Amino acid sequence: MASDNLHYYAHPFARRTSVGVNVGGVIVGGDAPVVVQSMTNTDTADIDGTVAQVAALHHAGSELVRITVDRDESAAAVPKIRERLERLGLNVPLIGDFHYIGHKLLSDHPACAEALAKYRINPGNVGFKDKKDKQFAEIIEMAIRYDKPVRIGVNWGSLDQELLTTLMDRNQAAGAPLTAQEVMREAIIQSALISADLAEEIGLPRDKIILSAKVSQVQDLIAVYAELAKRCDHALHLGLTEAGMGTKGIVASSAAMGILLQQGIGDTIRISLTPEPNGDRTREVQVSQELLQVMGFRQFIPIVAACPGCGRTTSTVFQELAQTIQNDIRTNMPIWREKYPGVEGLSVAVMGCIVNGPGESKHADIGISLPGTGETPSAPVFVDGKKVATLRGPAIAEDFQKMVAEYIENRYGLGAKKPEAAE
Repeated sequence: MASDNLHYYAHPFARRTSVGVNVGGVIVGGDAPVVVQSMTNTDTADIDGTVAQVAALHHAGSELVRITVDRDESAAAVPKIRERLERLGLNVPLIGDFHYIGHKLLSDHPACAEALAKYRINPGNVGFKDKKDKQFAEIIEMAIRYDKPVRIGVNWGSLDQELLTTLMDRNQAAGAPLTAQEVMREAIIQSALISADLAEEIGLPRDKIILSAKVSQVQDLIAVYAELAKRCDHALHLGLTEAGMGTKGIVASSAAMGILLQQGIGDTIRISLTPEPNGDRTREVQVSQELLQVMGFRQFIPIVAACPGCGRTTSTVFQELAQTIQNDIRTNMPIWREKYPGVEGLSVAVMGCIVNGPGESKHADIGISLPGTGETPSAPVFVDGKKVATLRGPAIAEDFQKMVAEYIENRYGLGAKKPEAAE
């Protein structure tokens, strides 16, 4: 059993086969890596505010950005937002989030329909009763006309009540073999699949359809997507809706999506965090990237390894240095991606004492082992596994930061000899 467990962790499940969808030049599904996306929380009619937030999210690493299109003013703003972003040199695909009157907004604002890279619609509120299929069809026909993909996004908070009632009645007539929770999960899955089938019948190609089935409980999300993945080959967007604020939202989203990603399920993800008042919206992008990176699926940013601290590390120097290095990396990454190709693969270690410090530092590309309580006040620095210097004095942190900057320039800068080309 031990060897089986080791094999399991060393070799993640093969990626589920899905149809690739081109979203404004970004491929979702197929053989493409899992894509990170996010959503603005600005009033889309506020062009300046929305452009600024889209730019911030994109600079943070969001490869797709969704914006709310809820009324005429926001629809009219979309082409202006797209134009402003292009003038800034930002070609991030914009996704229009439509509810209730999406059919009307797309019809009344053709420039909006053209400017968006994808439409997101919710089958639970695209229309009601006899208007439901008609209004759904109108949106799909607009997508066909403008050659745009569509995400059919089911959400249990706005689930099609007619479908849910029908399934509940059938379950009751069958002697209630399923629990109410199981019926609800089945309703979510069927809502997505029925809508996708209808879209294809109208004429939207399969390679223009992405599905999502969002819920707010971890076990429900795992169960719904595991079953949905068995029943279709559509590209799937993962997200735990209403995940919450702070550590609760991060832990819940990571737990649910980590399990699904490990099973090869999921082609694009969003961590739907509730931001702190006036908080940084880019936090959700950072968490998405870190989830994919720590699981070994993608590399976005250099990794900084730092020990958790203990009674041997009563000084806060190593904590402050690790935080400074991490902040510098995140701040500089938008520039470094262009200036230093491959820098996202860099690993840095900032350790706090002699126990694991030297060993961990040797494993990193560049690492420092700071002195713990009672240790000699010196800090050996290791580069590519070899000790290259010993720092002392009050400027240890600043000296190490300079060494990290020099290492990046020497290894990844223009004209630098790349590791794979080294003798």
